[in-house]
Amino acid sequence: MATFLYRIGRWSFRRRRLVLRLWLGGLLLAIVAAAVAPAGEEEDLSMPGTESQQAFDLLDQRFPESNSQGAEARLVFQAPDGQQVTARENRAAVEDALGSLDGGDQVASTTDPYETGAVSEDGTIAYSTITYTADTVDLTESTKSALEDAAGQARDTGLTVEIGGSALDAEEEPGGTTEIIGVAVAAVVLIVALGSLVAAGLSLLTAFVGVAIAFGLVSALAVPLGLTSTVAILALMLGLAVGIDYALFITSRFRDERARGSEPEEAAGRAVGTAGSAVVFAGATVFIALVGLGVVGIPELTKIGMGGAGAVALAVLVALTLVPALFGYFGRRVLSRRVRKATRPGAERPHALPTAAGRPGLGTRWAQFVLRRPVAVLMVAGLGLGAVALPALSLELGLPGDEAKSVETTQRRAYDLLSEGFGPGFNGPLTVVVDTSESADARATTDLVIETVRGVDGVASVGDPVLSRAEDTAVLTAVPQTAPNSAETKDLVHTIRDAVSGVETGTGADVLVTGTTAMNIDISEAMSDALIPYLTVVIGLAVLLLTVVFRSVLVPVKAALGFLLSVGAAFGVLVAVFQWGWAADLLGIEQTGPVMSLMPILIIGIVFGLAMDYEVFLLTRMRETYVHGASPGEAIVNGFRHSGRVVAAAAIIMVSVFAGFIGMSSPTIQTMGVGLAAAVAFDAFVVRMAVVPAVLALLGDRAWWLPRILNRVLPNVDIEGEDLSRHVPASAAEQDAAAPQLPVGRH
Repeated sequence: MATFLYRIGRWSFRRRRLVLRLWLGGLLLAIVAAAVAPAGEEEDLSMPGTESQQAFDLLDQRFPESNSQGAEARLVFQAPDGQQVTARENRAAVEDALGSLDGGDQVASTTDPYETGAVSEDGTIAYSTITYTADTVDLTESTKSALEDAAGQARDTGLTVEIGGSALDAEEEPGGTTEIIGVAVAAVVLIVALGSLVAAGLSLLTAFVGVAIAFGLVSALAVPLGLTSTVAILALMLGLAVGIDYALFITSRFRDERARGSEPEEAAGRAVGTAGSAVVFAGATVFIALVGLGVVGIPELTKIGMGGAGAVALAVLVALTLVPALFGYFGRRVLSRRVRKATRPGAERPHALPTAAGRPGLGTRWAQFVLRRPVAVLMVAGLGLGAVALPALSLELGLPGDEAKSVETTQRRAYDLLSEGFGPGFNGPLTVVVDTSESADARATTDLVIETVRGVDGVASVGDPVLSRAEDTAVLTAVPQTAPNSAETKDLVHTIRDAVSGVETGTGADVLVTGTTAMNIDISEAMSDALIPYLTVVIGLAVLLLTVVFRSVLVPVKAALGFLLSVGAAFGVLVAVFQWGWAADLLGIEQTGPVMSLMPILIIGIVFGLAMDYEVFLLTRMRETYVHGASPGEAIVNGFRHSGRVVAAAAIIMVSVFAGFIGMSSPTIQTMGVGLAAAVAFDAFVVRMAVVPAVLALLGDRAWWLPRILNRVLPNVDIEGEDLSRHVPASAAEQDAAAPQLPVGRH
């Protein structure tokens, strides 16, 4: 692999004009495709095989007319203090507002709250349902403006009016102020780490190219593949993070090679052959983990995984080809000022580069500190992560609705008004579907189901049944007494399902409980059930891949256990912030509740790959030093000397990019930003920088032990580029500089 990538690096450097044209052409095509493609539509989550999904599928068959319905909105009216919406002047204001919508463009119907009984018991709150002939994404701006004008018209009379439903829902626009701040922090870190504006700009530029192409492709394929805004945002988030990191790793290695005396083209080839090998492996682990999300069985999660995997694959390709091509354009400006001065024509030999008065760097000093106190470092880091992970024992999963939106949005205020006027369960009704096709008496069976459901504790009301045209299916609406995301409602769904099982046995009918609330509960439970198997697969994959890469048994086991620590701590942060409300105000999170059910598996999949990034980039230098004869302690110090600063910079960049998404209004993206930022911070700075060197110091030579049978069976991927060193002659400067550094090689 190293030799193959070495050739790619040299070819990209030589044919830089062709490489640049190809990438710019791909960027232009992606932008054009995104611009002309229709906007995608936000889809509800589905979970094939669950009872709620079976009920939805049955409704599609028996009530085909329901599929033709478009977007829906609710106008929620509240009378001023001391008044009722049934008062003559308030009723007139409500009817006038609704009358302004009747017969409007794309309006199918409006309901009169005074005729449908949609007035609260105390008479202070009422609502009207407006249905449209078009889906949310197809509603025109004039249609939405008419809805807002109707609300404003009623507000002018003194009523409080809010708009709920899907009519005003819009896709979350990627990016924003906080994300710009995150990118700015990444730029500052790159400048400090590389000591060159050009080198920092190169890493950012190449990352933006990959992200723009990935985002353009997701936008262009949104309609044919049913991709949502969450897929696009994850592609943006991951593409930026790994794109900057991968470019940083290769740029850093290129600068090292140039400082050691290699010619520019040779340095580009060596950088791609060595650091590029690690980039390929790291990118492959992220790719596999994300694609593996498809085994969970949730279509939306599969799409999110595929979108993120595509962005990562593009980032790898950009790093292997466009980055070395730009080395040819920027030349010596990629190097720091100190190295440019030392390697200018007529300067001293490259290996005589000036140092900071011989003082070891921070990475070297930290490694030496860990070697002196490995037990203390391991105890502090391990116990600290364990303490942070403790809240994860209280993890509750759910799916956010309007209740999780900001109180600044009209949808959230409409949700609160409906809860106040009609009870907390009104916003999360349960749909009970009764399939009477195999029942002897359909009417009697339906009545029995109604009686059974009404008798369940926690059910506030059960509506009249709606029959299909063939009268072989009845649909009931049961309103819980508790809020949609509460534990009581979750228990209620299971209680109803248990209660109606007796009816099924006695009548031959099939009774299914569904609705958005029940679907969310089923998906959350499916996620909980899939968490351990998926984690087992990911951990197994990590151990296998790292065994192949580092040709060691204990290093992969240590890496997997460290990954578990960092993920557990990240889950603890999610529970503390989103369930318990710790620092919620500081982060702009206005509503606490269950953690979004997709997050744990999504974070495991993403962080697994990113954790392997840091493991590979930090330990490859250690193993390279060790196999050349250095002691285990010297190998640890050398690994931190060469890679510690770069890995730390990469982690800060990734944390900054992920944290930048916390300021977005979508609860899903907020949760993802907090979880990923916390996981990367824990994994990079605690696990890889503290736990890993402490464990390696305690294990000594045993850390790199591999049974002979495995040594014969396992393939040699040569991620350190040993074959490259044998097949590609070293420069004279490298030979002079390398000769006295290490003793006789270890075999």
